[in-house]
Amino acid sequence: MRQRIVIYMMLMMVLTGCGEYQALLKSRDHELKYEKAIEYFNKKEYTKSQTLLEDVSSYYRGTERSEDVLAYLARSYMGQKSYSSAAQYYEAYLRNYPKGQYAIEARFQLGHCYYLDSPDARLDQEITRKAIEAFTQFVELYPESPYSEQAYEEMEEMEEKLALKELYSARLYYNLGSYLGNNYLSCEVTCRNALKNYPDTKYAEEFHWLILQSKHAQVVMSVTEKRLERARDTQDECYNFMTDYPDSKHRSQAERMLKEMKKITKEE
Repeated sequence: MRQRIVIYMMLMMVLTGCGEYQALLKSRDHELKYEKAIEYFNKKEYTKSQTLLEDVSSYYRGTERSEDVLAYLARSYMGQKSYSSAAQYYEAYLRNYPKGQYAIEARFQLGHCYYLDSPDARLDQEITRKAIEAFTQFVELYPESPYSEQAYEEMEEMEEKLALKELYSARLYYNLGSYLGNNYLSCEVTCRNALKNYPDTKYAEEFHWLILQSKHAQVVMSVTEKRLERARDTQDECYNFMTDYPDSKHRSQAERMLKEMKKITKEE
């Protein structure tokens, strides 16, 4: 009996809440809608908050309250994990209030939205680049902000994702080998560009190893007149790799490559 009463009371509370919200949607009292939208936001009922705020946004456009409406709309979308929509409202806020009371939050959250919306490294990385751009602007404008440390951390993650995408591309070129051209050279170029663009990447060893493998493969497939020059170049790359990564798991293989190249250059 007691359990039935509790269930009944909970049901009545839900129905009352739903009834209140439906009445608000039909109401023409913009002030009440705005106040209730903030209440819903504070209760983490983000969809209701967003719906009411969008309903009153045109009414408050051009007024002092417009700034708050934009900020809470962005926050409400963030609460729903709708990061692309949140980003649009943060962008709108910064266009209209570049030095507003929520400007620091908006600039950080814009980058954070892109960061959270960034796709797998194998996919197109336009959003990832937008995150880096937004975070770069943020730390330049607000270097002492409490958000700065997180901005740097997330920006570094995004740069690593771009480096990983380049690594996937380089591996693909290497695996294609000599199919329809010299894909080993394309692999080497991709790796060198990645190391230039992301010098501190954690994938640096893998890029250097792919460069060495690509050079070795080009010696193997080389025509006679180019073989000696390529062998010397690969030999230098072997020395560089073993110097830079003495404890690499690829060291023994690099040593075998070196011996092979020395035979060709007659330095063994």
